[in-house]
Amino acid sequence: MDFIEKLLLKEVADITALPSGAYNIRKDAAGDGRKTTKNIDIVTKKDKPGIDIIVKPGTPDETVYIPAIITKSGVDDLVYNDFYIGEGAIVTIIAGCGVNCNSGETSRHNGIHRFFVGKRAIVKYIEKHVGMGEGTGERIINPETYIEAGEESYVEMETTQIKGVDSTDRFSKAILEKDAKLVIKEKISTHGKQYAKTTFEVDMNGEGSRASLVSRSVAKDNSSQLFVSKINGNAACTGHSECDAIIMGDASVSATPEITANNVDASLIHEAAIGKIAGEQIIKLMTLGLTEAEAETQIIEGFLK
Repeated sequence: MDFIEKLLLKEVADITALPSGAYNIRKDAAGDGRKTTKNIDIVTKKDKPGIDIIVKPGTPDETVYIPAIITKSGVDDLVYNDFYIGEGAIVTIIAGCGVNCNSGETSRHNGIHRFFVGKRAIVKYIEKHVGMGEGTGERIINPETYIEAGEESYVEMETTQIKGVDSTDRFSKAILEKDAKLVIKEKISTHGKQYAKTTFEVDMNGEGSRASLVSRSVAKDNSSQLFVSKINGNAACTGHSECDAIIMGDASVSATPEITANNVDASLIHEAAIGKIAGEQIIKLMTLGLTEAEAETQIIEGFLK
């Protein structure tokens, strides 16, 4: 791996060498390394770009890495990844995409991920997106995620986009069966003229299903963000959607909630809070010796933690 590859993989997947377990690394729209284990198989799709990740039933807490990186400008990558999680399996999936731009050409990664989660399976999915490089071309990342969560399963997603991505349109849709639980935690930061849109759609079809969707974001300069959440309670279920945003400079943030109860025992809540950093917070930290800029940085880092 050259310097750019190592830097991108460290940023998005926190790896500095090839993992000891299962992994598939995608570089510049092509495969760049793979390893399987007795419990996790990775198979190249025959009909379109992408892979199938097959986790056997009863897998005892393994991790699989599937980062995608773009190391140069002018790459337009589209990949389809399907995850088949067996009944009772416990797995952590480290994904993410890093885009490096070194000229005036646009670099783009569109990843379409589908999850088919078996009964009582536990899935933790970690996805980080970053943009890097000195080029003037745009760095664009548009992920789509589809989840079918089986009975009594648990799916947790942590998605982070903190720096360097000029435009992103993030779409996630989930269908929850009986006693399934979905937790999504999103963190986004934009600056300059960057744009970020997030859309969550959840159909809670099973009795006892639960969903928690939380987005925390910071918008600076002239950047803009749009948060859309749609929760449909089609059974006796519990759903919670929350959008918290800090706005700075001439940025704009919009939150559009939609909750629909189609069952008398559906309990659905949406919360949204958008505002600037409180002046007293800045003053308090400045009395401890920080500059105003340092105080702002500390507050933002704590907010996005």
